[in-house]
Amino acid sequence: MQRWIIWTPMAAAALLLAYALWPEAEQPPIRVGVLHSLTGTMAVSEKPVVDATLLAIDEINAHGGLLGRKVEAVVADGGSDGPTFAREAERLISEEHVAAIFGCWTSASRKQVKPVVERHHALLFYPVQYEGLEASPDIIYLGAAPNQQIIPAVSWAIDRFGPRLYLIGSDYVFPRVAGWLIHRQALALGAEVVGERYLPLGSRDVAQAVAEIQRLAPSVVVNTINGDSNAAFFHALHQAGITATRTPVLSFSVGEATLASLPDGEDAVGHYAAWNYFESIDSPANRTFVAAFRARYGAGRRVSDPMEAAWVGVHLWAQAVAAARSIDPQIVRESVRHQSMMAPEGVVAIDHATGHAWRRVRIGRLTSAHRFEILWSSSNAVRPDPWPALAPRSAADSLLAALQRAWGGRWSAPPAAEGEMGRR
Repeated sequence: MQRWIIWTPMAAAALLLAYALWPEAEQPPIRVGVLHSLTGTMAVSEKPVVDATLLAIDEINAHGGLLGRKVEAVVADGGSDGPTFAREAERLISEEHVAAIFGCWTSASRKQVKPVVERHHALLFYPVQYEGLEASPDIIYLGAAPNQQIIPAVSWAIDRFGPRLYLIGSDYVFPRVAGWLIHRQALALGAEVVGERYLPLGSRDVAQAVAEIQRLAPSVVVNTINGDSNAAFFHALHQAGITATRTPVLSFSVGEATLASLPDGEDAVGHYAAWNYFESIDSPANRTFVAAFRARYGAGRRVSDPMEAAWVGVHLWAQAVAAARSIDPQIVRESVRHQSMMAPEGVVAIDHATGHAWRRVRIGRLTSAHRFEILWSSSNAVRPDPWPALAPRSAADSLLAALQRAWGGRWSAPPAAEGEMGRR
């Protein structure tokens, strides 16, 4: 049976301060990589995650650092492009000699970085919900596995709105695999996928999808669009008179920070999202976290699930380093699998077997441009299952291989001219 010590922020700070005083001689900083998209279509989602990551590093340094050393962030731009993420990961490890990398948003970027960190036996902390079907000894998965977001949220939506689903997503591995899982789940629940479309990352050509939603009138739209394409999608729905009352949208990659960066965030009001964390959680730990973030970055800034997960990931890494008295990734990766903490969302613990986080599932409705009212949550943190029963490994492996072949060895569809759209 897996056991954890649940660290409170005060206890964790005391531990870090104790090790910060050992040894007394001044040491060079511990360098860590922060690898996210600062440019391109994903920057709207990933820049806020960088801010949360840097906040956690600042908090650690404010308590004296680690092992008598300050922590220094080396920030790199993945440019919303998988191969660029891979090159930057290689540079961070080989040239910058970082002790860990905190980064990636899309599964396309993570899958490009995965062989790099595995080749070097480095350590990646990944903060975003994803499609599952993966576990690596060199990756700590802070975001939700399918059983911690996709599967319970789809069941909830079918119960609440009805059995006719329309799927729309970006054309890369996460939305495609999520769609595959939802097809299998719908069949098991007696529901139906009535339509399905995928947009190239960054595409704003949503007219055909919106027209199809109008014509098919599904019970609910399940949205796995990532990045700034969400602005075009929700604006087009609003312009077409497709309201949350008429045709609700349940999103898996739209959070408070992304909405705050969209020019028409009000277009999404009334629609729904499934995450593990919402800024509106009313707890002392979350109030402290949100206040600290706004004190550094501004009172109007919003906080979302991947930001909180990134912040938690840095603090769990620091606890693991302090406990192991080492920054060696091969030592720390074992230590971190025994870590847990009282996070802003509640207790988060790393599952020793899979390297994924135990997290509570939540579903919210957007009541203003940037705030979600929590409608449903699991009673406790849910154990992660990267390979749910809906996805036999042989079938999942075949799907992933077919997608990669279709995309020429990459994990996303090639860039397409506006007007082109992938269709199942």
